[in-house]
Amino acid sequence: MDSRGRLSVVVVTDDRPHAPEYHAYSSLLAGRAVRGAAAAGWEVDVVAAERLGERGTLRRTDCSAALVILGGEDIAPEFYGAARGYRGEGRHAERADAAQLALVRRALERRTPLLGVCRGHQIINVALGGSLIQDLGETGVHRNDGVPIERVMATHAVRLAADSRLASGLGPVVSTQSAHHQAVDRLGAGLVAAATASDGLVEAIEHAEAPIVGVQWHPEDPGAPRGQLAALLAGFARPLALAA
Repeated sequence: MDSRGRLSVVVVTDDRPHAPEYHAYSSLLAGRAVRGAAAAGWEVDVVAAERLGERGTLRRTDCSAALVILGGEDIAPEFYGAARGYRGEGRHAERADAAQLALVRRALERRTPLLGVCRGHQIINVALGGSLIQDLGETGVHRNDGVPIERVMATHAVRLAADSRLASGLGPVVSTQSAHHQAVDRLGAGLVAAATASDGLVEAIEHAEAPIVGVQWHPEDPGAPRGQLAALLAGFARPLALAA
């Protein structure tokens, strides 16, 4: 594999025996992200952060030209100075948390292009010192509660900041598929809000200097608008140019 055109898709885990239906859906989303990146010209490597841990994840992605961190379990609250015991709290994957947080910090240091999706968006914020709203309640806007996992995605619009990099590729308003009960609260160092929902929640973030972007929604979901994932991936350095 030519590392000059390699994109690492970093997932929480490659095994959830305690939650087979959730794992199957997460794997479906990851597979769509992989195929989207491959279609854009990248050679894709899937990295399971929980299995490899911090050292192994950093080693595996050391030569990657770009990174995508996908969704998954809630980040353990101690990583952003909060307490456990909140509504909707499930299992955590602290080993994956530590690995992905370290990956974001290294990406910032090296200016490696990075896209965070859902949990990945929140990982970016926490890695740079930000905090999270631990539970949004049953709003019905950002997630469909009490339904089979394949129907959990809620469809809603977000408005992008006119001066954001995302707006240049996606336009001022986008339809999104989301399934989150947490959200970005205090922004991490160097981050700016790039999109908001109708209720004021931050739906996308960008780093002011580095090529680091997070979106709270799922562009890789089957119900996402056609071309949305491709438009986000196009924000990276072009793989063919890197390989030249």
